[in-house]
Amino acid sequence: MTKFPKGKNAWTVTVGEKGQIVIPKQAREQFDIHPGDQLIILSDEKRGLAIPPKSHLAELFAKIFSDETKE
Repeated sequence: MTKFPKGKNAWTVTVGEKGQIVIPKQAREQFDIHPGDQLIILSDEKRGLAIPPKSHLAELFAKIFSDETKE
């Protein structure tokens, strides 16, 4: 297994027939994700997908909208 810097991780998931993915147990534990929690799916055609917890919405929107003018 590849060693990542402290606090950095990577996991693989498989997309099921219904388009669902399972968040790996280690990721759920690290980010305190439980059944019924809501997550946000963000996308950028150039940079890919991000799946942050809903609780980080305000912080993320501030970053997203401030980066919009950098293109």
